[in-house]
Amino acid sequence: MMDKFLYYNELFLVYKDLIKESNREIFDLYYGENMTMQEIAEYKNISKARVGTIIKNVEKKLFNYEDKLKIVLKNTKLEHVLELNDINEIKKEINDIINIDDYLKVIDEDVKKNQQSKGE
Repeated sequence: MMDKFLYYNELFLVYKDLIKESNREIFDLYYGENMTMQEIAEYKNISKARVGTIIKNVEKKLFNYEDKLKIVLKNTKLEHVLELNDINEIKKEINDIINIDDYLKVIDEDVKKNQQSKGE
């Protein structure tokens, strides 16, 4: 999985319009402008704890939006499809994207099987 910073930036680009404007600004200062929580607290004249709470709440909302809608995941898979040359492979990948929930269930089952076979 990509690092947390890149992941939340990617989610934010897709779902930012679903976030309350004041919270969106604080989140963008932290993840987009790379300001510290203390710097944001001083800039916005609020407590550092409040900044942290807002950032955590926005992270949770972004994660939940992606968990339900899977837009970032689908976009990532579509970018991969654009690199393919074999038409049958392209068709299979597009079908996986259309049926992403079924695809994810298969992956989860494979992961569980691997963990069981390794005794985890």
